[in-house]
Amino acid sequence: MLWPYPSLDLTRLKAGGWRPQPFREFVLKVHQRCNLACTYCYVYESPDRSWQTRPRIMSDDVWAATSARIAQHAATHALSGVRVILHGGEPLLAGAASLRHHVAKLKKTLPDGCEATVTMQTNGVGLTEQALDELAAEQIRIGVSVDGTPADHDRNRVFKNGRGSFAATERALHLLKNRRDLYAGLLCTIDPATDPIETYEALRKHDPPAIDLLLPHANWASPPITDAARWLIAVFDHWYPAPTTRIRLFEDIMSLLLGGSSGSEQVGLSPVAVAVVESDGDIEQVDALKTAYPGACATGRNVRTDAFDDVLEHPGVAARQIGVEALADGCRACPVHRVCGGGHYAHRYRPGDGFRNPTVYCADMRRLIEHIAKRIKRDLAAARVQQREGQERPPADR
Repeated sequence: MLWPYPSLDLTRLKAGGWRPQPFREFVLKVHQRCNLACTYCYVYESPDRSWQTRPRIMSDDVWAATSARIAQHAATHALSGVRVILHGGEPLLAGAASLRHHVAKLKKTLPDGCEATVTMQTNGVGLTEQALDELAAEQIRIGVSVDGTPADHDRNRVFKNGRGSFAATERALHLLKNRRDLYAGLLCTIDPATDPIETYEALRKHDPPAIDLLLPHANWASPPITDAARWLIAVFDHWYPAPTTRIRLFEDIMSLLLGGSSGSEQVGLSPVAVAVVESDGDIEQVDALKTAYPGACATGRNVRTDAFDDVLEHPGVAARQIGVEALADGCRACPVHRVCGGGHYAHRYRPGDGFRNPTVYCADMRRLIEHIAKRIKRDLAAARVQQREGQERPPADR
C-alpha cells in the first residue's frame, strides 16, 4: 500500500477541524518538449514517461478551459490573487507572442478583485529582446535555470548534441540585467561535487534578485551519495554575513526558526496549494513526483470536465496540506521537524510504502537546520548583550 493511497482518512481529519486550502498557484505546462537534454531532468529522465503521449503544445481550447477553471476557483474562494507559472518542457518553445496573448485572456477571465502574478521558468536559450518585449506587455516575470560556473553548468545542462548551453543562457541573463522589472531570479540545482563558493559567486555575478538552491531530486529507491549539507552550509556561512541577494531556502529556514512561515516546498509544514495543468488539460500534483513512479502525479481530473475544487480532496493533494499529520513517526520525534517539515515530499518516496517517510536528505537537512539555528542563536545572544550594555552605560557628559 503506497501512502497516502487509500489509507489517508479524510473523514477523521475533517472531524478534527481540517479543511482543504484552495489552490493559489497554478503551473501550466504550456509546452511539453525541451530544447535541452539536461542529465538530471526530473521530467525526461524520470520513471514517468507520460510526456511522450501528451500534445507538444497547450492548445487554445485547453488554455481557455484552464483560464475559466482558475477564474471559477478564484471566485469560489474569494481569492484576491493567484500565481500562474508558465512551465514545460521549455515554455519559450510555445512562442512569446502566443504566451502574451493567452496570459492577457487569462487575466481578463479572472473575477473582479483578483489579480494574477505571472512568471515563467526557462532555460533562457530562446530569450531575445523581442521575446522580452512580448512578455513585458503582460508583466510576465522570468526565472532562469543556471547551475553556477560555465564548466559546471555545461556538465549537465546540455543540448541534445551534448554541447553545453551556458553561452546561450548567459546571453539571456545579460538581457535580463537591463530589464529588472522582468527578472524574477535564478534557479540552481546544486551539485555537491562542485565548489560551493565558486558556484554561489558565479550565480551572484548575474545580479539576480533571488536565488533558489534546489537539492537534486532523489528518493529511497535511488538515494543520493553526496554530502549536500556540507555544500549548503559552506554557502550559508559565506552568504549570511552580507546577504547581497536573497536565497530562499536559507530565508525560509531562518523564518521558520524564528516562528514564521515558509513558502517553499523544501521546508516547513505550510499547506501546499499548487496545481499543475498538463498540455492536454490533465490536472496533476506537483511534477517532481514523476521521479517516484509512473502516474504518481495523476489525479484523474481534467480542466475540460472538472473544477479545481474536485481535486482538493484527492489523497495526494490533501497529504500536502495536513501538516504534521503527514509526517512519519520518526519525523515527529525529531526536534527540527517543524522547520524541516519532512523535507520535499517527492524525496520521501520509498517503494512499497509510499510517501510517509523521512526525506532521503534527512541527515543533510537536520545538519543544515541545526547549523543555521546555532548561528541565529549566537547572533541573538550577542545582540541582547550589546543592548544590555547600552542600557547600563552612563549618559555622556554634556
